[in-house]
Amino acid sequence: MKKNTIRIGVGTGFAGDRIEPAEILLEKGNLDYLVLECLAERTIALAQKRKKANPSLGYDVLLEKRMQSLLPKLKNKATRIITNMGAANPQAGAEKILEIAKQLGIPIKVAVVTGDDVLSKISLDETVWETGKLLSEYGEILSANAYIGANALLSALQSDAQIIITGRVADPSLFLAPMIHEFKWELNELDYLAQGTVVGHLLECAGQLTGGYFADPGKKDVADLANLGFPYADVSNDGTAIFSKVENTGGQITLQTMKEQLLYEVLNPTAYITPDIIADFSKVVFEEVNPGTIKVSGVTAVGKPEKLKVSIGYNAGFIGEGEISYAGENALARAELAGEIISERIRHLYTDFRVDLIGVNATHRKAFRQIEPYEVRLRVAGKTQSPSLAELIGEEVEALYTNGPAGGGGARKNILDVVGIVSTFIEENQIEISTEKKEVHFNEII
Repeated sequence: MKKNTIRIGVGTGFAGDRIEPAEILLEKGNLDYLVLECLAERTIALAQKRKKANPSLGYDVLLEKRMQSLLPKLKNKATRIITNMGAANPQAGAEKILEIAKQLGIPIKVAVVTGDDVLSKISLDETVWETGKLLSEYGEILSANAYIGANALLSALQSDAQIIITGRVADPSLFLAPMIHEFKWELNELDYLAQGTVVGHLLECAGQLTGGYFADPGKKDVADLANLGFPYADVSNDGTAIFSKVENTGGQITLQTMKEQLLYEVLNPTAYITPDIIADFSKVVFEEVNPGTIKVSGVTAVGKPEKLKVSIGYNAGFIGEGEISYAGENALARAELAGEIISERIRHLYTDFRVDLIGVNATHRKAFRQIEPYEVRLRVAGKTQSPSLAELIGEEVEALYTNGPAGGGGARKNILDVVGIVSTFIEENQIEISTEKKEVHFNEII
């Protein structure tokens, strides 16, 4: 049955997001759909590494915690969850959801959508989009995941699954898919897809739309950020939408927050590219219906992409790092001397090496205000293909306790296994989408 309006809420905006806003939306939001968006380029590459180490892993590391919390609240509700928490292993993610459902005594139906993993289809002779180099120049390739679109989810939505789990579906497409499904849009009705895409784009980062990342004390104040609520949209069958949030949650939805999120990760507002559509955001209309309630309309299409983007993860070596603090009179000079000592000793061993004075020059790489700090945190980091050289940085920083300036303390050291990310493209007809439904019956509950 074709609907005239649906309500879509967003429960996560990235892999490490808070869980409480999703709980509140499920309990009080009266949603048709709750989208949990948890993937980024590096997130899925790291998930592929976990899967390689253990074939039963590779899904989102917070999937278990989220589902243990949300499944009891999903019970006896008509809300459906759409999520890319499957990451590198949607099948294993679905099995984990079923396992949790059995333990909680909750019958559930889960649809698994796969097809984004295109590692076997990518040639090392491919040209990297960002650099023009050949992919073969990047060493060991760990992952290749295509950004697939809303059409990949339609078969799952046509089933009676209450949870749909997938991998690298593009962020706005997770939200667009239920609109296409419920409103019976055709995939060639491009303006509808464009308008639905802007709704998804505005929702996809969750708390950013309600004041998170927007807040700037004394300039852009946002109330009750400690209890920040996440947004939902009431979407009409023409794609226009009214945005709001659950009453008595923190944050705000204003014309300012909407406009900032509209331009988030948008290189060209007149040609915003997703797997589904190329949309023109430049003519979007924001209308404040009531305080905290914004209507969005006016987005149109300018075409469809010829190919799909593929995010490729590769083994980029190791980063070794060490930190130590200096405080009190002359702290800056002592921290600078410590950095000079380390640089002289080991800088030449690394392909990339940096010394940061946190609080002085670490972010912008230069000091803009000449104010003598009372305390400085020295951070030294170097990139290398050698684990032992990565370890050396932390060892040398720790040695500053007795081999460096006076008063160093709080040393720490760490090694990061680095995953690099580059991009290429693939023909859409090379993508093989598969949908499988799994369920927990009453007689399987333990």
